[in-house]
Amino acid sequence: MRIAGLILGLGLCLAASTGSAETKPVKIGFDGEFGHVTSTSAQAIRQGILIAVDEINAKGGVLGGRKLELVERDNRSVPARGVANIRELAADPDVVAVFSGKFSPVVIEQIGVVHELGIPLLDPWAAADEIVDNGQTPNFVFRLSLRDGWALPAILAEARKRGLDKVAMMLPNTAWGRSSLKAAETWTRSNSGVSIVESAWYNWGERSLIDRYQALRLAGAKAIVLVANEGEGSILVKEIAALPKAERLPVLSHWGVSGGDFVAMTGGALAEVDFSVVQTYTFVGKTDARAKAVIQSAERLFGIKGLNGLKSQVGLAHAYDLTHILALAIDKAGSTDRKAIRDALEKVERWDGLVKTYAPPFAPDRHEALIPDLVFLGRFGPDGIR
Repeated sequence: MRIAGLILGLGLCLAASTGSAETKPVKIGFDGEFGHVTSTSAQAIRQGILIAVDEINAKGGVLGGRKLELVERDNRSVPARGVANIRELAADPDVVAVFSGKFSPVVIEQIGVVHELGIPLLDPWAAADEIVDNGQTPNFVFRLSLRDGWALPAILAEARKRGLDKVAMMLPNTAWGRSSLKAAETWTRSNSGVSIVESAWYNWGERSLIDRYQALRLAGAKAIVLVANEGEGSILVKEIAALPKAERLPVLSHWGVSGGDFVAMTGGALAEVDFSVVQTYTFVGKTDARAKAVIQSAERLFGIKGLNGLKSQVGLAHAYDLTHILALAIDKAGSTDRKAIRDALEKVERWDGLVKTYAPPFAPDRHEALIPDLVFLGRFGPDGIR
Protein backbone atom coordinates (compact mmCIF):
# COMPACT_ATOMS: atom_id res chain seq x y z
CA MET A 1 0.00 0.00 0.00
CA ARG A 2 2.85 2.37 0.84
CA ILE A 3 4.52 1.69 -2.56
CA ALA A 4 1.21 2.19 -4.36
CA GLY A 5 0.74 5.47 -2.51
CA LEU A 6 4.19 6.67 -3.54
CA ILE A 7 3.50 5.78 -7.17
CA LEU A 8 0.14 7.57 -7.06
CA GLY A 9 1.73 10.61 -5.44
CA LEU A 10 4.47 10.73 -8.05
CA GLY A 11 1.88 10.51 -10.80
CA LEU A 12 -0.09 13.39 -9.32
CA CYS A 13 3.07 15.50 -9.06
CA LEU A 14 3.95 14.83 -12.69
CA ALA A 15 0.41 15.63 -13.81
CA ALA A 16 0.47 18.86 -11.83
CA SER A 17 3.80 19.94 -13.30
CA THR A 18 3.34 18.92 -16.95
CA GLY A 19 -0.39 18.55 -17.50
CA SER A 20 -2.11 15.30 -18.37
CA ALA A 21 -2.23 13.90 -21.90
CA GLU A 22 -5.99 14.46 -21.81
CA THR A 23 -5.67 18.24 -21.33
CA LYS A 24 -2.49 19.15 -23.22
CA PRO A 25 -3.15 21.04 -26.45
CA VAL A 26 -2.72 19.29 -29.77
CA LYS A 27 -0.33 21.40 -31.79
CA ILE A 28 -0.41 22.17 -35.51
CA GLY A 29 2.86 23.39 -37.00
CA PHE A 30 3.09 25.92 -39.80
CA ASP A 31 6.27 26.79 -41.67
CA GLY A 32 5.60 29.85 -43.84
CA GLU A 33 7.38 32.69 -45.59
CA PHE A 34 6.51 35.37 -43.02
CA GLY A 35 9.83 37.16 -43.50
CA HIS A 36 9.42 37.53 -47.26
CA VAL A 37 9.09 41.26 -47.86
CA THR A 38 6.13 41.33 -50.25
CA SER A 39 4.30 38.09 -49.52
CA THR A 40 0.92 38.00 -47.78
CA SER A 41 0.38 34.28 -48.37
CA ALA A 42 1.77 33.08 -45.03
CA GLN A 43 -0.46 35.53 -43.19
CA ALA A 44 -3.48 34.30 -45.17
CA ILE A 45 -2.70 30.66 -44.44
CA ARG A 46 -2.29 31.50 -40.76
CA GLN A 47 -5.68 33.24 -40.76
CA GLY A 48 -7.36 30.25 -42.37
CA ILE A 49 -5.87 27.87 -39.81
CA LEU A 50 -6.79 30.11 -36.88
CA ILE A 51 -10.39 30.62 -38.02
CA ALA A 52 -10.82 26.85 -38.28
CA VAL A 53 -9.07 26.30 -34.93
CA ASP A 54 -11.39 28.86 -33.33
CA GLU A 55 -14.43 26.97 -34.65
CA ILE A 56 -13.09 23.54 -33.66
CA ASN A 57 -12.08 24.63 -30.16
CA ALA A 58 -15.44 26.34 -29.59
CA LYS A 59 -17.05 22.93 -30.19
CA GLY A 60 -14.79 21.12 -27.73
CA GLY A 61 -11.56 20.63 -29.66
CA VAL A 62 -10.37 17.16 -30.64
CA LEU A 63 -9.93 13.82 -28.90
CA GLY A 64 -12.70 14.48 -26.40
CA GLY A 65 -11.71 17.93 -25.22
CA ARG A 66 -8.13 18.81 -26.20
CA LYS A 67 -7.71 22.23 -27.77
CA LEU A 68 -5.85 22.81 -31.01
CA GLU A 69 -2.92 25.22 -30.91
CA LEU A 70 -0.89 26.74 -33.79
CA VAL A 71 2.92 26.84 -33.66
CA GLU A 72 4.66 28.90 -36.36
CA ARG A 73 8.09 29.15 -37.94
CA ASP A 74 9.39 31.58 -40.58
CA ASN A 75 11.37 30.12 -43.48
CA ARG A 76 11.80 33.51 -45.23
CA SER A 77 11.35 31.58 -48.52
CA VAL A 78 14.76 29.90 -47.97
CA PRO A 79 14.69 26.10 -48.52
CA ALA A 80 17.45 25.30 -45.99
CA ARG A 81 15.64 27.28 -43.32
CA GLY A 82 12.41 25.46 -44.18
CA VAL A 83 14.09 22.09 -43.69
CA ALA A 84 15.52 23.20 -40.33
CA ASN A 85 12.08 24.44 -39.28
CA ILE A 86 10.49 21.07 -40.04
CA ARG A 87 13.04 19.34 -37.84
CA GLU A 88 12.46 21.83 -35.04
CA LEU A 89 8.67 21.52 -35.20
CA ALA A 90 8.79 17.73 -35.39
CA ALA A 91 11.01 17.61 -32.29
CA ASP A 92 7.93 18.63 -30.27
CA PRO A 93 5.92 15.41 -29.77
CA ASP A 94 2.71 17.43 -29.43
CA VAL A 95 2.98 18.71 -33.03
CA VAL A 96 0.91 16.25 -35.06
CA ALA A 97 1.31 17.75 -38.56
CA VAL A 98 2.92 20.71 -40.30
CA PHE A 99 1.39 23.08 -42.84
CA SER A 100 3.66 24.30 -45.63
CA GLY A 101 3.73 27.69 -47.29
CA LYS A 102 3.59 29.13 -50.80
CA PHE A 103 7.01 28.47 -52.26
CA SER A 104 7.33 25.14 -54.07
CA PRO A 105 11.16 25.10 -53.96
CA VAL A 106 10.99 25.23 -50.15
CA VAL A 107 8.36 22.50 -49.90
CA ILE A 108 10.18 20.21 -52.34
CA GLU A 109 13.28 20.35 -50.14
CA GLN A 110 11.16 19.48 -47.08
CA ILE A 111 9.75 16.25 -48.55
CA GLY A 112 12.75 14.10 -47.64
CA VAL A 113 12.89 15.17 -44.00
CA VAL A 114 9.10 14.89 -43.64
CA HIS A 115 9.30 11.22 -44.60
CA GLU A 116 12.43 10.66 -42.54
CA LEU A 117 10.63 11.96 -39.45
CA GLY A 118 7.21 10.51 -40.29
CA ILE A 119 5.17 13.69 -39.84
CA PRO A 120 2.28 14.66 -42.15
CA LEU A 121 2.92 17.71 -44.33
CA LEU A 122 -0.24 19.57 -45.35
CA ASP A 123 0.06 21.83 -48.39
CA PRO A 124 -2.52 24.64 -48.80
CA TRP A 125 -0.67 26.54 -51.56
CA ALA A 126 2.56 25.27 -53.19
CA ALA A 127 1.68 23.92 -56.65
CA ALA A 128 4.62 21.91 -58.04
CA ASP A 129 3.35 18.48 -59.09
CA GLU A 130 6.27 16.63 -57.53
CA ILE A 131 5.31 17.77 -54.04
CA VAL A 132 2.58 15.15 -53.96
CA ASP A 133 3.99 12.97 -56.76
CA ASN A 134 7.10 12.37 -54.69
CA GLY A 135 7.49 8.60 -55.03
CA GLN A 136 7.33 7.99 -51.28
CA THR A 137 5.41 5.04 -49.82
CA PRO A 138 3.63 5.69 -47.57
CA ASN A 139 3.22 9.26 -48.70
CA PHE A 140 3.08 11.79 -45.84
CA VAL A 141 2.21 14.78 -48.07
CA PHE A 142 -1.40 15.89 -48.54
CA ARG A 143 -2.39 18.87 -50.66
CA LEU A 144 -5.51 20.98 -50.74
CA SER A 145 -4.45 23.38 -53.44
CA LEU A 146 -3.78 23.91 -57.11
CA ARG A 147 -1.10 21.91 -58.92
CA ASP A 148 0.90 22.98 -61.96
CA GLY A 149 -0.53 20.06 -63.92
CA TRP A 150 -3.95 21.72 -63.61
CA ALA A 151 -2.95 25.40 -63.72
CA LEU A 152 -1.11 25.39 -67.04
CA PRO A 153 -3.81 23.45 -68.93
CA ALA A 154 -6.41 25.93 -67.65
CA ILE A 155 -4.26 28.86 -68.78
CA LEU A 156 -3.59 27.37 -72.21
CA ALA A 157 -7.24 26.42 -72.69
CA GLU A 158 -8.15 30.04 -71.94
CA ALA A 159 -5.60 31.21 -74.51
CA ARG A 160 -7.16 28.91 -77.10
CA LYS A 161 -10.65 30.12 -76.22
CA ARG A 162 -9.50 33.70 -76.81
CA GLY A 163 -7.82 32.87 -80.11
CA LEU A 164 -4.31 33.42 -78.72
CA ASP A 165 -2.80 30.55 -80.66
CA LYS A 166 0.86 31.41 -80.10
CA VAL A 167 2.05 31.94 -76.54
CA ALA A 168 5.43 32.47 -74.92
CA MET A 169 6.33 31.45 -71.39
CA MET A 170 8.15 33.56 -68.84
CA LEU A 171 9.44 31.30 -66.06
CA PRO A 172 11.46 31.51 -62.84
CA ASN A 173 14.66 29.48 -62.83
CA THR A 174 13.33 27.25 -60.04
CA ALA A 175 11.62 23.90 -59.53
CA TRP A 176 8.31 25.75 -59.87
CA GLY A 177 9.27 27.13 -63.26
CA ARG A 178 10.46 23.76 -64.52
CA SER A 179 7.31 22.04 -63.25
CA SER A 180 5.17 24.64 -65.02
CA LEU A 181 7.01 24.29 -68.32
CA LYS A 182 6.67 20.50 -68.17
CA ALA A 183 2.92 20.80 -67.56
CA ALA A 184 2.52 23.26 -70.45
CA GLU A 185 4.50 21.11 -72.88
CA THR A 186 2.53 18.02 -71.87
CA TRP A 187 -0.74 19.82 -72.61
CA THR A 188 0.35 21.19 -75.99
CA ARG A 189 1.50 17.76 -77.16
CA SER A 190 -2.02 16.38 -76.83
CA ASN A 191 -4.09 19.49 -77.59
CA SER A 192 -4.29 21.61 -80.72
CA GLY A 193 -4.95 25.31 -81.10
CA VAL A 194 -2.07 26.69 -79.02
CA SER A 195 1.68 26.41 -79.48
CA ILE A 196 4.57 27.63 -77.33
CA VAL A 197 6.80 29.76 -79.56
CA GLU A 198 9.50 30.54 -77.01
CA SER A 199 10.36 30.45 -73.30
CA ALA A 200 12.39 32.90 -71.24
CA TRP A 201 13.88 32.29 -67.81
CA TYR A 202 14.54 34.79 -65.04
CA ASN A 203 15.91 34.69 -61.49
CA TRP A 204 14.04 35.77 -58.39
CA GLY A 205 14.90 39.30 -57.36
CA GLU A 206 15.52 40.66 -60.87
CA ARG A 207 14.58 44.32 -61.29
CA SER A 208 13.59 44.29 -64.96
CA LEU A 209 11.97 41.77 -67.30
CA ILE A 210 11.25 44.02 -70.28
CA ASP A 211 14.10 42.75 -72.48
CA ARG A 212 12.87 39.18 -72.12
CA TYR A 213 9.31 40.30 -72.74
CA GLN A 214 10.24 42.13 -75.93
CA ALA A 215 12.20 39.13 -77.20
CA LEU A 216 9.16 36.91 -76.64
CA ARG A 217 6.89 39.39 -78.39
CA LEU A 218 9.22 39.62 -81.38
CA ALA A 219 9.32 35.81 -81.53
CA GLY A 220 5.65 35.93 -82.54
CA ALA A 221 3.86 35.47 -79.22
CA LYS A 222 0.29 36.72 -79.03
CA ALA A 223 0.18 36.30 -75.24
CA ILE A 224 2.56 35.76 -72.32
CA VAL A 225 2.06 32.84 -69.96
CA LEU A 226 3.61 34.18 -66.77
CA VAL A 227 4.83 32.06 -63.88
CA ALA A 228 5.79 34.53 -61.18
CA ASN A 229 5.24 35.77 -57.67
CA GLU A 230 4.02 39.23 -56.80
CA GLY A 231 7.47 40.88 -56.93
CA GLU A 232 8.51 39.98 -60.45
CA GLY A 233 4.90 39.99 -61.66
CA SER A 234 4.35 43.59 -60.58
CA ILE A 235 7.61 44.65 -62.25
CA LEU A 236 6.52 43.13 -65.55
CA VAL A 237 3.06 44.71 -65.39
CA LYS A 238 4.51 48.17 -64.84
CA GLU A 239 6.98 47.69 -67.69
CA ILE A 240 4.28 46.48 -70.10
CA ALA A 241 1.98 49.36 -69.13
CA ALA A 242 4.72 51.83 -70.07
CA LEU A 243 4.85 50.47 -73.65
CA PRO A 244 2.74 51.71 -76.57
CA LYS A 245 -0.64 49.96 -76.59
CA ALA A 246 0.23 47.99 -79.72
CA GLU A 247 3.09 46.31 -77.84
CA ARG A 248 1.06 45.27 -74.79
CA LEU A 249 0.34 41.55 -75.01
CA PRO A 250 -2.26 39.83 -72.84
CA VAL A 251 -0.76 38.14 -69.79
CA LEU A 252 -2.19 34.86 -68.49
CA SER A 253 -0.63 34.27 -65.09
CA HIS A 254 -0.07 31.44 -62.65
CA TRP A 255 -1.33 32.30 -59.20
CA GLY A 256 1.92 33.21 -57.43
CA VAL A 257 1.11 36.90 -57.97
CA SER A 258 -1.95 36.52 -55.73
CA GLY A 259 0.34 35.67 -52.80
CA GLY A 260 1.04 39.36 -52.17
CA ASP A 261 -0.75 42.70 -52.39
CA PHE A 262 -0.39 42.63 -56.17
CA VAL A 263 -2.87 45.40 -56.94
CA ALA A 264 -1.09 47.87 -54.66
CA MET A 265 2.34 46.81 -55.93
CA THR A 266 1.37 47.47 -59.55
CA GLY A 267 -0.21 50.84 -58.81
CA GLY A 268 -2.35 52.12 -61.66
CA ALA A 269 -0.41 50.05 -64.18
CA LEU A 270 -2.60 46.97 -63.76
CA ALA A 271 -5.55 48.80 -65.30
CA GLU A 272 -3.49 49.29 -68.47
CA VAL A 273 -2.67 45.59 -68.98
CA ASP A 274 -4.88 42.69 -70.03
CA PHE A 275 -4.00 40.50 -67.04
CA SER A 276 -5.71 37.27 -65.92
CA VAL A 277 -4.72 34.95 -63.12
CA VAL A 278 -5.53 31.32 -62.37
CA GLN A 279 -7.34 30.55 -59.11
CA THR A 280 -9.41 27.88 -57.35
CA TYR A 281 -11.56 30.02 -55.03
CA THR A 282 -12.68 33.58 -54.41
CA PHE A 283 -14.87 35.08 -51.70
CA VAL A 284 -16.15 37.65 -54.21
CA GLY A 285 -19.82 37.02 -54.86
CA LYS A 286 -20.10 34.19 -52.32
CA THR A 287 -23.32 34.25 -50.31
CA ASP A 288 -23.32 30.78 -48.72
CA ALA A 289 -23.47 30.50 -44.93
CA ARG A 290 -19.95 29.12 -44.51
CA ALA A 291 -18.33 31.91 -46.53
CA LYS A 292 -20.26 34.51 -44.56
CA ALA A 293 -19.23 32.90 -41.26
CA VAL A 294 -15.55 32.79 -42.25
CA ILE A 295 -15.58 36.47 -43.25
CA GLN A 296 -17.26 37.36 -39.95
CA SER A 297 -14.64 35.37 -38.04
CA ALA A 298 -11.85 37.14 -39.94
CA GLU A 299 -13.36 40.48 -38.99
CA ARG A 300 -13.69 39.45 -35.34
CA LEU A 301 -10.33 37.71 -34.91
CA PHE A 302 -8.10 39.95 -37.03
CA GLY A 303 -9.90 43.29 -37.23
CA ILE A 304 -10.43 42.88 -40.98
CA LYS A 305 -13.11 45.07 -42.53
CA GLY A 306 -14.80 43.29 -45.40
CA LEU A 307 -13.21 41.60 -48.40
CA ASN A 308 -10.74 44.43 -48.96
CA GLY A 309 -8.95 43.33 -45.81
CA LEU A 310 -8.55 39.72 -46.98
CA LYS A 311 -5.22 39.42 -48.77
CA SER A 312 -4.32 36.21 -50.64
CA GLN A 313 -7.86 34.94 -50.11
CA VAL A 314 -7.28 31.56 -51.72
CA GLY A 315 -4.62 30.65 -49.14
CA LEU A 316 -7.02 31.44 -46.31
CA ALA A 317 -9.75 29.31 -47.88
CA HIS A 318 -7.51 26.32 -48.55
CA ALA A 319 -5.95 26.39 -45.07
CA TYR A 320 -9.37 26.69 -43.42
CA ASP A 321 -10.71 23.56 -45.11
CA LEU A 322 -7.47 21.64 -44.62
CA THR A 323 -7.44 22.38 -40.87
CA HIS A 324 -10.97 21.04 -40.47
CA ILE A 325 -10.03 17.89 -42.39
CA LEU A 326 -6.97 17.44 -40.16
CA ALA A 327 -9.14 17.74 -37.05
CA LEU A 328 -11.47 15.04 -38.39
CA ALA A 329 -8.44 12.82 -39.04
CA ILE A 330 -7.12 13.35 -35.50
CA ASP A 331 -10.44 12.22 -34.06
CA LYS A 332 -10.60 9.29 -36.45
CA ALA A 333 -7.07 8.26 -35.44
CA GLY A 334 -8.06 8.49 -31.78
CA SER A 335 -4.61 9.71 -30.80
CA THR A 336 -1.81 12.12 -31.64
CA ASP A 337 0.28 9.39 -33.24
CA ARG A 338 1.51 10.91 -36.49
CA LYS A 339 1.40 7.74 -38.55
CA ALA A 340 -2.12 7.02 -37.33
CA ILE A 341 -3.14 10.55 -38.34
CA ARG A 342 -1.50 10.09 -41.75
CA ASP A 343 -3.52 6.91 -42.23
CA ALA A 344 -6.68 8.60 -40.99
CA LEU A 345 -6.31 11.48 -43.47
CA GLU A 346 -6.88 8.89 -46.19
CA LYS A 347 -10.06 7.72 -44.44
CA VAL A 348 -11.91 10.93 -43.56
CA GLU A 349 -15.29 10.43 -45.21
CA ARG A 350 -16.63 13.94 -45.73
CA TRP A 351 -16.16 17.62 -45.04
CA ASP A 352 -18.67 20.18 -46.31
CA GLY A 353 -16.11 22.88 -46.78
CA LEU A 354 -15.63 26.41 -47.95
CA VAL A 355 -14.06 25.61 -51.32
CA LYS A 356 -16.12 22.47 -52.00
CA THR A 357 -17.68 19.40 -50.43
CA TYR A 358 -15.01 16.75 -49.99
CA ALA A 359 -16.47 13.25 -50.08
CA PRO A 360 -13.86 12.07 -49.32
CA PRO A 361 -11.03 14.64 -49.17
CA PHE A 362 -8.25 12.09 -49.74
CA ALA A 363 -7.79 8.40 -50.54
CA PRO A 364 -4.84 5.99 -50.39
CA ASP A 365 -4.18 6.57 -54.09
CA ARG A 366 -5.13 10.29 -54.12
CA HIS A 367 -3.49 12.91 -51.93
CA GLU A 368 -4.99 15.85 -53.85
CA ALA A 369 -8.16 17.20 -52.25
CA LEU A 370 -9.14 19.52 -55.11
CA ILE A 371 -10.01 18.71 -58.73
CA PRO A 372 -9.12 20.38 -62.06
CA ASP A 373 -12.73 21.50 -62.60
CA LEU A 374 -12.34 24.07 -59.80
CA VAL A 375 -9.62 25.96 -61.65
CA PHE A 376 -10.63 29.22 -63.35
CA LEU A 377 -9.03 32.42 -64.61
CA GLY A 378 -10.09 35.63 -62.94
CA ARG A 379 -9.14 39.29 -62.87
CA PHE A 380 -8.12 41.47 -59.96
CA GLY A 381 -10.84 43.73 -58.63
CA PRO A 382 -10.84 46.14 -55.67
CA ASP A 383 -12.16 43.44 -53.31
CA GLY A 384 -10.30 40.39 -54.64
CA ILE A 385 -10.11 38.18 -57.72
CA ARG A 386 -13.32 37.94 -59.75
